[in-house]
This record gives sequence, structure tokens and C-alpha cells, in this order.
Amino acid sequence: MTDNTYVHRLRAGAPGKPIFFVFHGTGGDENQFFDFATRLLPEATVVSPRGDVSEYGAARFFRRTGEGVYDMADLARATEKMASYVKTLAAEHGADRIIGLGFSNGANILANVLIEKGIFDAAVLMHPLIPFKPRDNAALAGRKVLITAGERDPIAPVALTRGLADYFVGQNAEVTQEWHPGGHDIRPNEIDAVRNLLAAYA
Repeated sequence: MTDNTYVHRLRAGAPGKPIFFVFHGTGGDENQFFDFATRLLPEATVVSPRGDVSEYGAARFFRRTGEGVYDMADLARATEKMASYVKTLAAEHGADRIIGLGFSNGANILANVLIEKGIFDAAVLMHPLIPFKPRDNAALAGRKVLITAGERDPIAPVALTRGLADYFVGQNAEVTQEWHPGGHDIRPNEIDAVRNLLAAYA
């Protein structure tokens, strides 16, 4: 039997409201963005899974062989599992829309599910790193994508982040970018950009 479940936190929302998935960064867990998500969308169903891969004790959503070097087979496994998980919970809760937010490794699994499967109506990718050329996906047209990043991020290089934004633009998604002058840290202007994007789903 295929395992399509994760250790997670879940708060059921009001009927007919969105379901909001939040994905932690490496070493985080299901608590990292859960309270933040409930404040952003108080009436949504909020789901925060814990990554099912351990890297020296740090939870992640897929394996890597080095900094910025992905285990592509495990990324494919994780993408299929997460897509099934998201669709199952969205159906169970009767969600009208599916929203995602991820930071770092969480942004990367969210981005790859979006690239491969669509599924998410809106996605917030905070400091993502996709070190390969994604395939074209016409289903991304009209999806809302917010990418936030640091101009001196040593983990998610600027060129790759801008390349990911250009990819989504090329797929006719509605793309917004929010940058700050720092590194791999979340700044207040990023939070403001997230609030602005998600106000339409409250």
C-alpha cells in the first residue's frame, strides 16, 4: 500500500473556504508556519505537514546529495506523494480553492508540485531553489505565484530565483516578486507581500 500521509497539524475551516497548505524549511516542522497561516486565512482549512525525509535529524520533503544538488528520483517520489496528499485533503474538506506557502525546502516541494501537477490556485514560494529547467505546463496559466527572496541569499542564488520567476511568467501565470537586500531570512516586506496576495482568499 502506498503511503500518502504525513505527520501534520490541521485546523478545519469554514465550508466553502480555501484549504491552505504550509510547508516548512529544512529542520523545521509542522509548527513552523501553522499559527502564521491561521492568522493569514482565519476561515480556511490549514494543513501543515512535516517532511518525511531526515537529513542528519533535520526534516525535509525530499532528499539531496549536496547543497543545491537534488536527488531527482526522490523529488519525483515526493512530488507524487504530496500531490496525492493535497488532493485527498482538499476533497475531504470540500475546499473551493487550494493555496500553498512554503519556505526554502518547503518552497521547493511546493514549486515542483505546482510545476508538475498544477493543483494550487495560488502559491507563495519563499526563497525557492529549482536548479533545473522545468517542463512546460499549460495548466499554470492564470495561477497566482508570489516569489520572495533575498538579494544576497547564499542558498537560493538570485539567478536561479529569477529564472524560476521567468519560467512561471512563460507559463502565463500571474507572477509577483518581492525582494529584500539580505540573505536566506524572511523580512517584513515579504510578510506584507504574502498578506497582499492572500487577502483575496480570506
